[in-house]
Amino acid sequence: MDRSADVKAAAEDLYTQLLAAGVDVILDDRGERPGAMFADWELIGVPHRVVISERGIKEGQFEYQHRRDSAATKVPVADIAAVLRSKLGA
Repeated sequence: MDRSADVKAAAEDLYTQLLAAGVDVILDDRGERPGAMFADWELIGVPHRVVISERGIKEGQFEYQHRRDSAATKVPVADIAAVLRSKLGA
């Protein structure tokens, strides 16, 4: 987030949408490398992860991964909040 205004804006927008829908959300805005953040999330048991990147924004897609999934799935930016709400039953 600290390197891209587009990533920051997209992350804050999704964060706000999910909070408004009553979803508990963690917005990890530390300046860590992604691998370190992923490892931390795994340790604390975060079940769902959305990765927002500049490349993903340009492609119109975010990456979603449940902690039991072997790989991330690309989800259109416009659909990510609805996909998360459906997975959470919210």
